[in-house]
Amino acid sequence: MIKTYLRILSYAGPLKWLLVLYLLATTLGTFFGLVNLSMLIPVLKVLFGQDDLRAAVVAASQPTFSLTLNYLKEVFNYHLISMITSHGRISALYFVCLAIVLSMLLSNLFRYLAEVITAGLRVHVVHHLRQTLFDKVSRLHMGYFHEQHSGEVMARLMGDVQEVEHAMAYMLRVFLKDPITIGGYFTVLFYMAPELAWLVLLLLPIVGGGVGWLLRRVLQRATQSQAALGKLTSIIEESMEGMKVSQALTTRPYIAARFRQENNHYKRLSFSMLRKNSLVPLLSEFLGVLVITLLLVYGGKMVLLQMSSLTASTFITYLIILAQSLVPVKSISKYLGNIQRGLAAGKRIFALIDTSPAIVSPPHPRTIQALQQGITFQNVSFTYGNKPILQHLNLTIKAGKKTALVGLSGSGKSTLIHLLNRYYDVTEGVIQIDDHPIQDYDLKALHRVIGLIPPMPVLFHDTVLNNITLGRPGASEEAVVEAARLAQAHDFIQALPQGYQTVIGTGGRGLSSGQKQQIGIARAVLERPSVLIMDEATSALDSATAQQVQANIDQLMQSKTSLVVAHRLATIQNADEILVMEACVVVEQGTHEALLRQGGLYHKLSLLHQKEG
Repeated sequence: MIKTYLRILSYAGPLKWLLVLYLLATTLGTFFGLVNLSMLIPVLKVLFGQDDLRAAVVAASQPTFSLTLNYLKEVFNYHLISMITSHGRISALYFVCLAIVLSMLLSNLFRYLAEVITAGLRVHVVHHLRQTLFDKVSRLHMGYFHEQHSGEVMARLMGDVQEVEHAMAYMLRVFLKDPITIGGYFTVLFYMAPELAWLVLLLLPIVGGGVGWLLRRVLQRATQSQAALGKLTSIIEESMEGMKVSQALTTRPYIAARFRQENNHYKRLSFSMLRKNSLVPLLSEFLGVLVITLLLVYGGKMVLLQMSSLTASTFITYLIILAQSLVPVKSISKYLGNIQRGLAAGKRIFALIDTSPAIVSPPHPRTIQALQQGITFQNVSFTYGNKPILQHLNLTIKAGKKTALVGLSGSGKSTLIHLLNRYYDVTEGVIQIDDHPIQDYDLKALHRVIGLIPPMPVLFHDTVLNNITLGRPGASEEAVVEAARLAQAHDFIQALPQGYQTVIGTGGRGLSSGQKQQIGIARAVLERPSVLIMDEATSALDSATAQQVQANIDQLMQSKTSLVVAHRLATIQNADEILVMEACVVVEQGTHEALLRQGGLYHKLSLLHQKEG
């Protein structure tokens, strides 16, 4: 736990020096708070004119300096006695009250400074931690996101970081401020009456143990309640997303029954948690009063029977300081649950931060500006988990040519593209680019050379212009318009309310599937890559538009390399070579006419598409 806590604090970066200032502010705040409480003794003495004060007036002398509590006490008493001697008890009372106000002002000032430092550290740590986590996630290999649910990653980025943020509000208090405060209080208590202080130490576990037991029960119910709330939220999301389907299939009674059951479960857990949570302050207050009452009986007896050197004023002040010392003790018990949840979240965050990406650039990578010779797959096999995806694949993609990939779903086309973009590394064999293994190249340089148009591009809540220029923010407006014309997107973009400056929703909300694909195509051709991969890039477009877009891209990619994964065979009939995949291997290859003459799988696919058309 301490290791995780220290690692969280390490994200304070250059602000770590504030911890020293925090310790100083906390110490001074505690000191002046104790001074303020200790002033009650002379106030009582001044008001009630006790005999020991009269004797002290006669024996008053300037104390000798020493770094002890007794010296501070003697200095104050000396000035108080001098004030009584010179100006009387009323003036002395004014003097003590002024000292109380000043000590309270200083105590609160230093406590405020400590709270401001805590807020600054908390904000900085959480900001740095979230930024580090996001940077780490954005650099992880594609395989990680197939192994982990996106919801789990989102939970780390949002939920776990928020848990750490909540815990940070209490961490410095529980681990630094409260121990310092308790130490200061008990130093004074031992100085005033050691025999009573030992009794207090024996009774404190009653307060901490009782409150801690109840808090653990509250935490247990809170965890169960959060899990139930998550299920309830999931049902709501499913219901909203599938509203059309649920109404069409008349499944509303089933969904309503699920919601009612989970809602009742959440209600029971929440009520149980709130009942126990309401008991915490009551139990804490009762146990605190019990400790003070027991001490009052024991210490009061000693004062009345004159079994101790304690005076009545000192004993009353002792009880007040004791009551104040119980506040940080109860605070530790109260906030430990929050801190434990925050530290557990911190462990999950650091587990993700410590995850090493499986796909990285080599220490001394090769650079590449453009494809010169070609891409070859030599005896390539790829297994995901225990499932073989590609088996002993051999093929060549020639530089400057248009190559097409066709095949039924599950034949391995998308996997081949993922391997070529090096989202994964091959299990066996090698992929070579210009006669060098793909692992020898710098990843960023590789992705600049190889452009990809996916079946459905990722669009952000931003303007159409910024979505097209993603990755090329300095592109001119003329270049953007030209790319949009190539994608047959310029006309519909111009028809939008603000044209290229129209803000589209997350994921392109409000656009049709075809329009989303056209923006993705414009984004890819704006980059003018040396190699362009089109993975079912025009599947959502009508046949006429798809053929026109493909013709525009063919013209753009003259003398460059393109790889087209096609569902419509009409868009690839002019390909220099067509590779037909089945069961994770290439079973046919050749031109459109040659493959039709073979009468194999490609011929069957062609006949099937003609019937569908």
